Amino acid sequence: MSNKIELTTPLSTEDVEKLNIGDKVFLNGIIYTGRDAAHKRLIDLLNEGKELPIDVKGQIIYYMGPSPAKPGNPIGSAGPTTSYRMDAYAPKLIELGMKGMIGKGNRALEVIEAMKKYKAVYLGATGGAGALIAKSIKKAEIVAYEDLGPEAIRKLEVEDFPVVVINDTKGNDLYVEGAKKYSKE
Repeated sequence: MSNKIELTTPLSTEDVEKLNIGDKVFLNGIIYTGRDAAHKRLIDLLNEGKELPIDVKGQIIYYMGPSPAKPGNPIGSAGPTTSYRMDAYAPKLIELGMKGMIGKGNRALEVIEAMKKYKAVYLGATGGAGALIAKSIKKAEIVAYEDLGPEAIRKLEVEDFPVVVINDTKGNDLYVEGAKKYSKE
């Protein structure tokens, strides 16, 4: 049976090491958004020996590009995007101390290996539930790459943001284990 866990960012190695696949986690604090265009720019900066516009240490990046906010709301629909598009960039950010990623879909072996080596987790958000997820976002501000529009890096203040642990620090994969469980029955 999975546990319900509340965590506040930034996350420590101890925070993520106690998580197991299937755990329901409610995030509080600050998380950042970023998709492939923003990730490419971050890695390009690192390759040029330059500083990143955000400190990824202990942080979570949510793979999401929101729809425009309705008047009075901090953000529009905020559902996850497919994570594999960030797989080429994620290991380097994990090595720099990023502790979590939120998205949907499977991750590449290199990402899973980086999560094991540097202690990070991959969290799943429910695709198609963007409007519901947006209710957990209390504030949103663009902090880098405004020219990317919805793909700009945003700093989100979240309260009880619902996610499920898909890949833990031990290399376990909820998609693999879940399929095994049901194929035996």
